[in-house]
Amino acid sequence: MVKTLLSIVTLISVLIVVGSFLLGHMSHTGKAPGLVSERLSACADTPNCVLSEIAEDGTHYISPLRYPAAMTENTMDLITQIIQEVGGEVLIEKEAYIAARFTSTFFAFVDDLECRHDPLSHTIHLRSASRVGDSDFGANRKRVAFISNLFYQRVKQIT
Repeated sequence: MVKTLLSIVTLISVLIVVGSFLLGHMSHTGKAPGLVSERLSACADTPNCVLSEIAEDGTHYISPLRYPAAMTENTMDLITQIIQEVGGEVLIEKEAYIAARFTSTFFAFVDDLECRHDPLSHTIHLRSASRVGDSDFGANRKRVAFISNLFYQRVKQIT
């Protein structure tokens, strides 16, 4: 009885690990959704996405980054630098848009981080989402919070 139970638990554990590796591999296909009508795409109905552009979406909403008007020209360079410092790979870098990818260490899951600069309101909107799966155990929300904290520390140093 104990051997059978141990065998079942072992089999389930192996299946979970193999399934996670397969999902991680699958997440390498695809790309960030990009801008839709000059805004970041809405999150799907899964908890593995955060977004600053739709305040009414309480589940996914995060605060955008706000900065002093004097920094308008340097903000995207600063965000790019911070993304790279925290392990992101910048894939697209335009005047008002950045798309970056983060890959988890263990199962190699890929998450997309997108930033849209709105210089008129001195704001950078953020979207961070997992490419596959339903849950990310809060990884995208934590990543954006970390990036936000670094951004505000740097803004304080600059101004």
